[in-house]
Amino acid sequence: MRAAVMGSPIAHSLSPCLHRAAYAAMGLAGWSYEAIECDEAALPETLRRLRPVRGENPAAPDGGDAWAGLSLTMPLKRAVLPLLDTVTEPVTEVGGANTVVFRDGAAHGYNTDVHGVRQALTEAGVPAPGSATVLGGGATAASALAALRGLGLRSATLLVRDPARATETTEAAERLGVALAVETFDKLDAALGVDLVVSTLPGGAADAYADALAGVPALFDVVYSPWPTCAASAVRAAGGTVVGGFAMLLHQAVRQVELMTGRTDVPVEEMRAAGEAEILRRTTRTDRPA
Repeated sequence: MRAAVMGSPIAHSLSPCLHRAAYAAMGLAGWSYEAIECDEAALPETLRRLRPVRGENPAAPDGGDAWAGLSLTMPLKRAVLPLLDTVTEPVTEVGGANTVVFRDGAAHGYNTDVHGVRQALTEAGVPAPGSATVLGGGATAASALAALRGLGLRSATLLVRDPARATETTEAAERLGVALAVETFDKLDAALGVDLVVSTLPGGAADAYADALAGVPALFDVVYSPWPTCAASAVRAAGGTVVGGFAMLLHQAVRQVELMTGRTDVPVEEMRAAGEAEILRRTTRTDRPA
């Protein structure tokens, strides 16, 4: 059986490390997982080529080189939607799918990012927030809002550089029933009197706000490398709770393995150890003098 992560750029993805560790621990000797560079323009043809013939069951033990499924990263989570045969409710609510499972000749879309956010917060002991501010307005922000809605949150503030570019996330909030106030980053200080701040900004982008964030009770920063971020260090030094992006990545991958293999005995700790070791390896390699 074959599976892969697709996106652009894709070379940095930790997904192959996590999924391969799961396959090894589960005894899935015939399974493979790779990384495929694929942008939005190439997605329709790539998906058509990988989709099994209707009537095939790629989850069967004798599936051979059939494709079981795909993990999707940016910029494909929203672009894939019109190419799917079925989607689950979280996909519809969030407006994006990060997982495709091939079954009975059809492509089925799932969103495991929502599960990943909730599990990461629960694992870290972060109590269900009564109030929250989300930094950034992309697909991950929408998944974070869905996860927080599942924990009981009914309103939040979204901070973005350009409100016009957050339309898809504000539409997701409407579908989720979350009342969303959209502000620009110059209103940051006024938006930090909350139980939880979620930063969906890319690596380094939140560094300028580290001092302002230092006083928040809890920060969930979706960056996992380099770690800790300046913002995470500032919050931790001030006594706040910090949750890193690796926990989200791990738990969304665990759910993907369940969906693609049809099994529930997914080895979380083996996947965690493999991912942490790979991050350390990359950090050590980067830190070496040229």
